[in-house]
Amino acid sequence: MKNNILIIVPTYNEIDNIKEILKQIYTQLEYIEQNKSLHVLIVDDSSPDGTADLVKELQADNYKGKLHLIEREGKLGLGTAYITGFKWAIKNNYDYVFEMDADLSHNPKYLPDFLERIKTSDLVLGTRYMKGGGVVNWGKHRILISKGGNLYSKIILGLPYRDLTGGYKCFSVEVLKTIDLDSIISNGYAFQIELTYRAHLRGFKISETPIIFHDRIAGKSKLSNNVFTEAVKNIILLRLKKNTLTKEFKNLSKAYQTIESIKG
Repeated sequence: MKNNILIIVPTYNEIDNIKEILKQIYTQLEYIEQNKSLHVLIVDDSSPDGTADLVKELQADNYKGKLHLIEREGKLGLGTAYITGFKWAIKNNYDYVFEMDADLSHNPKYLPDFLERIKTSDLVLGTRYMKGGGVVNWGKHRILISKGGNLYSKIILGLPYRDLTGGYKCFSVEVLKTIDLDSIISNGYAFQIELTYRAHLRGFKISETPIIFHDRIAGKSKLSNNVFTEAVKNIILLRLKKNTLTKEFKNLSKAYQTIESIKG
């Protein structure tokens, strides 16, 4: 029975938010089936504000055995933080793996909805652009950029999903095992699009659940013009690599099947 849940939370200067996001995550335990264990992995990029030090205090005082920390040297980016977390999740035999922002824009109250949908899916996307979803405290310009990025990606990559750029997701670990994590080319805005595209090409079942996205209250946004430039370029590159990516998935799938049969 699948029962181990890991939520990966990348951080850089999130000392104002980390205590509250953890509190909200673990408040959801009463709504999650008792036979499931919920852990959080913080991947911190040497936050100058002391985020990692606070996490260590919380590990000892509040979340012993349930809160984990990986400290990286320098600000290495969102995509590589998640890849580090994915590899850790695979190594430590988790069954379901979440992506979640540290800035409270991803409300933990949706965790039970994700876990219900993942029972019949391989990847669940938190979707802002469907009935029941939406955004709060966004200006018209940012909404236009987000919807434009989604439309651009859907057309170029031929994907049917309504929210490709969102970062609130739940994976079955089997999806992550069949993606060559070291070959992912995106690190910023396009990272989420690339993960979904690779899972789609592999034939995994992808579903969507509505979420309300709240813009951060504390701290500063990490978005920059460079991440959008990367997205435009990388989405075209991904489309050009379609055949190569499909073959890659088949080879990795066979490799993991062989490993599992040897273990059995």
